Amino acid sequence: MHHKIVGRGAPPIVFVHGFACSHVDWQAQVAHFSPAHTTVALDLPGHGASKAPAERCNVALYGKDVAALVGALALPPAVLVGHSMGCRVVLEAAQHVPDHVAAIVLVDGSQFAPAMLPAIEGRLAAGEYRPLVRGMFEQMFTRRSAPATVAAGLDRALALPEDVGKAALVSLVRYDLERLDTVLGFTTKPLLVLQTTFTNARRERETLKSGQTTPFLDFVRTKVPAARVEIIPDTGHFPQLDAPEETNRILASFVAAVA
Repeated sequence: MHHKIVGRGAPPIVFVHGFACSHVDWQAQVAHFSPAHTTVALDLPGHGASKAPAERCNVALYGKDVAALVGALALPPAVLVGHSMGCRVVLEAAQHVPDHVAAIVLVDGSQFAPAMLPAIEGRLAAGEYRPLVRGMFEQMFTRRSAPATVAAGLDRALALPEDVGKAALVSLVRYDLERLDTVLGFTTKPLLVLQTTFTNARRERETLKSGQTTPFLDFVRTKVPAARVEIIPDTGHFPQLDAPEETNRILASFVAAVA
């Protein structure tokens, strides 16, 4: 699994990207934290420079892969930071190597409703993979997003091999339906939820306001009552790209508390 290690210091911070993304999403965070922390940014199998067949591209295996990497690096207990699909991956990884995990951060996570599985499978069966992915990513950005960032995100998402994308996307939805509740219930590490968007009843992504809650945030609070929840308002699905300074400030505060 392709990864880059920059900096030195504890606790280490491991950054895990979302669906159809790569380690480059975390450049601003690596630059900010590497002077005082060991940072690890990786490409999940099938993404970026980590080539893999579609059958290796699912959330459960991704979690095992990240756990294996964290264990192999023999670092002190690390803060695992996941974005979007990566939220599930870091939660899963923490179950496999709890002694290697100091804390967990979920960046704009979500929970798919049961109705989404047949809806997505139907569109994939109809040959609509690329329109589906394009529509998903177009909603992830706002007027606050730099045009170059939007273009790069769309290009990277659409460049993901279709068989890999289909496998990862279906696995993502199935994970929410079959395992997310259980994994969150077993989560005992300090947990930060940094949220910027939610999906409304029309399946449209909306930005959050300060103090607002969502079904996902309520779900997390039910499963992990001690979770720290932070909202960056009026920001798209990629706060690490659209609001890097605020994202880094919140992450730094949490990491300092963990340390």
